[in-house]
Amino acid sequence: MFFLFFISALAETNRHPFDLPEAEAELVSGYNVEYSAMGFALFFLGEYANMLLMSALTGILFLGGWLKLIGFIPEVIWFSSKVAIFVFLFIWSRAALPRYRYDQLMSLG
Repeated sequence: MFFLFFISALAETNRHPFDLPEAEAELVSGYNVEYSAMGFALFFLGEYANMLLMSALTGILFLGGWLKLIGFIPEVIWFSSKVAIFVFLFIWSRAALPRYRYDQLMSLG
């Protein structure tokens, strides 16, 4: 169940390999032209907020949330470290996995 949830979270946050290009490079970087300054910053802030939300949900549902393993470390530190691990996995998957084309994703499905 964990792997299915994590793959679904990758697809929901539009991370690799589910970030499907639609001629963005040919259209002068697509949404980068339409948004400028603060609009562009808020667009990417929303994407990373979604990634943090999915990491927090994964930590709560599958790793026990704020429950601690060692008695002297506060619960906030445990939960933050679990979220940080999954944020790292999101970023690492973007760097490590290739970007599929539509035909490759359909054959994968």
